[in-house]
Amino acid sequence: MVDADVITAKLAELAERTTRARLHCRSTAAELASDRDALDLVSFNLMLAVQSCLDIASHVIADEGWEPATTLAGSFLALSKHGVISPETAESLGRAAGLRNIIAHGYASVDAARIQEAVAG
Repeated sequence: MVDADVITAKLAELAERTTRARLHCRSTAAELASDRDALDLVSFNLMLAVQSCLDIASHVIADEGWEPATTLAGSFLALSKHGVISPETAESLGRAAGLRNIIAHGYASVDAARIQEAVAG
C-alpha cells in the first residue's frame, strides 16, 4: 500500500524546489546564461524537483508490486501503463529525467536555454 505520508512529503519537496527554481530563473536564456550563480541554483533545484518525481514513482511502483523500471524515464512509463499518470505526462517527465541526468552528471555543459525553457514551460 502506498504510504500517503511519503507521497505528501515528496510533493511538498517538489513544490518547494519548483518555487525556488522559478524564483532564481531569469527572463531569458541569455540572462540566465550570463548569471552563473542563478543558472546553478535553477539547475540544482530542477534536478531535485525531478528527483522528487522519481522518488514518488519508485515508491508507487514498489508499493504496488509492479515490475521495477530499468530506466528513470521507464518509471514514468510504468505509472502511465497503470493509469496513474497520462502518457503525455509520462513523456514530459521522461524528458525531465534526461535533463536531470545532464545536470547531475555534468554531461557537457548545462544549456541555459534548456534550463530556462524547463522552468518557464
